[in-house]
Amino acid sequence: MVLNTTHFDRDHKQMLTDLVGRSFTLLESLKMKGVGSKRMIIGNVSPNLSTYMNTVADINYANIELRTKGILVFINKGLQNFTWAIPYYQLVMYKTNGASIHAQGKFIQFKNTKTFKENKRFFTKMLDEKIKYDEQYNFQGL
Repeated sequence: MVLNTTHFDRDHKQMLTDLVGRSFTLLESLKMKGVGSKRMIIGNVSPNLSTYMNTVADINYANIELRTKGILVFINKGLQNFTWAIPYYQLVMYKTNGASIHAQGKFIQFKNTKTFKENKRFFTKMLDEKIKYDEQYNFQGL
């Protein structure tokens, strides 16, 4: 689900909390050494996300925030902000030349630049959180 979050909306906040869980508390965030990525350059997106990209030759940026049950991908388009909410059970990540995140029939690919390399630890943390979430539903006994 992609929402226009340029302006604050209580309904959007509640929808995001229902879908990807609450944000981490300050203490939890400090223990995890941060829950947000640095800004990354978007290389390519799926056609159904292209409406949220700059149409001129501007560089498109995005960053990611970890939540308890998923992630939020923040996309900047000029003066507008869009948030793509991805629950962990829908999240698929591929290591290509850079990285790409796939969910809900959409994908976003990040370029392999200096800022992407600085986020290597963040992507490891994100995959660890997904594994922790998936372990809750591990039915090996069946």
